[in-house]
Amino acid sequence: MELYKRASEIQEDMVAWRRDIHMHPELGFEEKRTANLVVQNLREMGIEAEVGVGRTGVVARIGDGNGPKVGIRADMDALPIQEANDVPYKSQTPGLMHACGHDAHTAILMGVARILNDMADRPAGEVRLLFQPSEEKWGDDGISGATAMIQDSALEDLDAVIALHVASGQESGTVEVGDGYVAAAVDSFFATIKGEGTHGAHPDRGVDPIWISAQVINAIQAIRSRRTDPTTASVVTIGAIHGGTATNIIPHEVTFMGTIRTFDEDLRDQIHEELHRAFSVAKTLGGDYELEIQRGYPAMYNAPEVSQLLRDVAAEAIGEDKVKVGTPMMGAEDFSYMTQKAPGAMFMLGVKYDDLNRPHHSPIFDIDENPMQVGAAVLAETAVRLLKQHAK
Repeated sequence: MELYKRASEIQEDMVAWRRDIHMHPELGFEEKRTANLVVQNLREMGIEAEVGVGRTGVVARIGDGNGPKVGIRADMDALPIQEANDVPYKSQTPGLMHACGHDAHTAILMGVARILNDMADRPAGEVRLLFQPSEEKWGDDGISGATAMIQDSALEDLDAVIALHVASGQESGTVEVGDGYVAAAVDSFFATIKGEGTHGAHPDRGVDPIWISAQVINAIQAIRSRRTDPTTASVVTIGAIHGGTATNIIPHEVTFMGTIRTFDEDLRDQIHEELHRAFSVAKTLGGDYELEIQRGYPAMYNAPEVSQLLRDVAAEAIGEDKVKVGTPMMGAEDFSYMTQKAPGAMFMLGVKYDDLNRPHHSPIFDIDENPMQVGAAVLAETAVRLLKQHAK
């Protein structure tokens, strides 16, 4: 594949860009340095870029805009994690780290820009480069970077949209692409169980919210096993419980935080209702509760025709034995908002670094950089073929 050859020629540049971004991580909606780096490199390629899209995002267009339009997205934000790796490109910002690979995504998309901009026989139409802020968190108004870019019309009139995500636990240099719903919807819940505080030696003189919490936890754990269709996938996880300050004090309240993951919207609504029912056990036992559920990203849908094209292109580049049909994951992705605006798909690029377990969102997360050329080639070639398909 010609574009794979071209991607291999700029591999060193992509690695340099990735390491620069990795050393200077920025949180969601704060990616000003990263955006400036993107714009500077694009302009050196002769590509004009629009800044401040979706607050701190960048949008650039390759082509004259006449004909089909295909978007390629890369997220740019880092995480509030202190890096534990001892590498030359270690984060230079205390408490911040690119622990999910967005530095690689951004560098790869800059590589795609160079490949397509230099392509003499690029088909008519527009390839829109979407450098997205804040995939990892919501702003104060409850929206993430994808939604912010959509609100700024960055995805208007697109015929298709594609993306990749590096996978640190997947064999390096492999590609996985699933069909249909491949990432779950995510909701968060925050609850307080209220009792009546008293002396620990006289529990009968109060209402113990810790004891009530134990019963509520049992009810929550039964949602998946006893209240929902066992053939549908879901997760309800309690991530934090806080209550009490001393050995001999029964506290006034206990607080909960947790996450809900689903693929089906009806099931999503049902679990919200079941969660209220589970917490209402507190009232039966003499206490009370407050529960807030925040709806997050929807489930991400890979359009099968786009997924198949990604697999076909990847197979030509690296061989069929290194390309697999991906399976759904319970993680969430705000690229799901973009695939609601245009048919699209995301593929997973294997970048396993060594024999250590280096999971995403871990202080020792790192990647094998060599497959970046695979990612750039697959995105660029798929965009070209999508332009040709939609021109017909």
